[in-house]
Amino acid sequence: MTEVSLKRPVVGPATAGPTTVPRREVFLPRDARRRTLLRTLRERLRWPLGIYTTPAVVLIAWEILARAGAVQKTYAPAPTSIVASAVDLWQQGVLGPDLAVSLQRAGTGLALGLTVGIVSGVLGGLLRSGEYLFNGLVQILNTIPLLAVLPLMIVWFGIDELTKVLLISFGAGVPMYLNLFAAIRGVDQRLIEMTRTTGAGTWRLVSRVLVPGALPGFLVGLRFSLAYSLLGLVAAETVNADKGLGFLITQGQTYLQTDQVFVGLVVYSLLGLLADQLVRVLERVLLRWRPGYEAS
Repeated sequence: MTEVSLKRPVVGPATAGPTTVPRREVFLPRDARRRTLLRTLRERLRWPLGIYTTPAVVLIAWEILARAGAVQKTYAPAPTSIVASAVDLWQQGVLGPDLAVSLQRAGTGLALGLTVGIVSGVLGGLLRSGEYLFNGLVQILNTIPLLAVLPLMIVWFGIDELTKVLLISFGAGVPMYLNLFAAIRGVDQRLIEMTRTTGAGTWRLVSRVLVPGALPGFLVGLRFSLAYSLLGLVAAETVNADKGLGFLITQGQTYLQTDQVFVGLVVYSLLGLLADQLVRVLERVLLRWRPGYEAS
């Protein structure tokens, strides 16, 4: 019987040389890909424009339409005209004091509302008795609009600063309680049971599990509290106010000065944008440990 050799024939250097397979990169890191012009431009414009690209486009279109005469000045003056009016009001010593008064009201009301909302939210989330004490009342208050509360506050506390501060705190405290209560109750029960099985005490459970787990919900509540406190500021300053941004808007409405009305509205919107950016910075710092979805 003949043996079959399974050895591969040896090819000498004269017959064939060593073959080299070209290296093909199938999976490359994202940073190693070819940087296109569109991707580079998008990364450069991500800051400071970013999510405010659409408002910037609206402002440019608004300016073009106003200069072309498609939008009358009495209805909506051009953005450059609004900026010039704001500079003029600042130089006259009108915008600065009104802005300072509004910031003082908003800061005082926001501090009071956040304090009440955080304390009641923590007690309601951690304790069953706290839930029975606060949850029903806050759910009722959540369905009452700010403008509906304003006449009652005027009857109770008059038209002084106390009414305005309480209205702002009302707008800030309710969303903070609701989001913080839901965040504490939404912490994964398995993490709590695992922490208790390790023999951890109450303080360690709260500091290592409940606080990190409820932190995203707290920041959501903070964003809503800042927004609703500004709404409360607008409602408080447009009724029976003799100083502040709302009084500036009311004066512009009385004397048909549309530029002045838009100046107050722009300042309110800028305060809202600053509040949103503040919460975004806190999210980047405090939630660095939590991986999240990043849109491409």
